[in-house]
Amino acid sequence: MATILTFAETRDGALRRPSLEAVSEARRLADVSSGRVVSVLVGSASDAAIAALGAQGADKVVCFTGAGFAAYSSESYARAVAKAVESESADAVFIPYTSTGKDLAPRVAALTGGGLVSDCSSFEIADGRLSAKRAQYSGKMISTFSWTSKLQIATLRPNVFAMGAPVEGRACEVAQADADATTRARVREFKAKESGRKELAEAQVIVSGGRGMKAAEHFKLVEDLGAAMGAAVGASRAIVDDGWVSHSIQVGQTGKTVSPSLYIACGISGAIQHIAGMSSSRVIVAINKDPEAPIFKIANYGIVGDVFEVLPPLTAEAAAHFASRK
Repeated sequence: MATILTFAETRDGALRRPSLEAVSEARRLADVSSGRVVSVLVGSASDAAIAALGAQGADKVVCFTGAGFAAYSSESYARAVAKAVESESADAVFIPYTSTGKDLAPRVAALTGGGLVSDCSSFEIADGRLSAKRAQYSGKMISTFSWTSKLQIATLRPNVFAMGAPVEGRACEVAQADADATTRARVREFKAKESGRKELAEAQVIVSGGRGMKAAEHFKLVEDLGAAMGAAVGASRAIVDDGWVSHSIQVGQTGKTVSPSLYIACGISGAIQHIAGMSSSRVIVAINKDPEAPIFKIANYGIVGDVFEVLPPLTAEAAAHFASRK
């Protein structure tokens, strides 16, 4: 495979972790096939971001920094990536499976005629062609996909692909480029809701609560444990539907799909819809008073007990442990 192109997503000028994961995976595959890795930065291209991409394995960074790219627009960004695909003669395109990536990837596929496989969890390469694996049917089946199109486009599930050790000062070519930035609609500003919570999709540790917390005011126990561990906080659909917490932290088939290093499920029974959104977590800890709860079937560690008795001492221990490491 000659060239793998990655889309490097930024937020407030800083690279998002899934962008670095995509570059690292592209580097692994390119090394197998004596290929090269090209990353595309659109809108913001700080020296730090370029250096980070190079350290993770990018051989070249193509920057589209015109005024028309200051704010994300699916039309203009897709044209920029498509132009880079053409100019770099890319064989494959990796885009993080983030909110932006879900919007961008289909548009890039439409402009380039490439085939798209979404939410991939692993890749292999043989005879210069990719094959990808992804979960289907709420995680009950892992399917293998191959492309019939010349250009192979994929979105990569965050937190699944390991990042290699960065090689500081690694040689990386930087090129400035331009593309048509006109759009049928102009983005004037973004107004993000201030939640004070960590991003679920990119979190390494997540503490989630479910119906077993019994009432909205008890959800603070989950938040306290999350704060003690420096973790993101999630929730099951049941308590989102009941209005205890915002849909923005829902984990599951109709919420966020997450793959943290550690997932702690507090008072969550383990409905298949919830499991579909977190079963790829590296380590799962379940706390539930029902020993027959389905969540224990996928948990690496289980605590059969009342969350109201388990969480306070666990939070105290976590707070003491993490405080001692500061």
